Amino acid sequence: MAEKRKSGMISTGIAAQNRKGRFNYTILETIEAGLVLKGPEVKSLRLGRATINEAYAGDRNGEIWLFNSYIPEYQGGVLSRFETRAPRKLLLHGKQVDKLLGAVARDGVTLVPLDIHFNARGLAKVTLGIGEGRKKADKRQAIADRDWQRDKARLMRNKGRGD
Repeated sequence: MAEKRKSGMISTGIAAQNRKGRFNYTILETIEAGLVLKGPEVKSLRLGRATINEAYAGDRNGEIWLFNSYIPEYQGGVLSRFETRAPRKLLLHGKQVDKLLGAVARDGVTLVPLDIHFNARGLAKVTLGIGEGRKKADKRQAIADRDWQRDKARLMRNKGRGD
């Protein structure tokens, strides 16, 4: 049975991605957290217009919140308005919260939101990365490694053509 979709709406998959997150930080571990949203926020996320490039996760009263993420207002005739850059609570188990807050306090790591996606059940989730900041030389090395992998793949692909 074919599933009907509204045009342009995301039912599963990535709604927003922080592409610089993996470049600016060395990601040691990732963890998936639920996201507390209002109805119009979910609809706006499903349109894929959110940005989390400047977003970060942090502690507020012993809970983990997502700060500075931008979800634009939904323009579909909904009367309820919401703040576009409001802090949003992340849903995690108590042991996970203790582990993350301990790592931030003890090791000086950062909680970097890598993406916001909808899982198979249609629930909004955030992939958090536990990351250490990279120095400029580390970033240059990452660029060099990425370029070498690209060139190596190109050479292997063209090897059989007799060029």
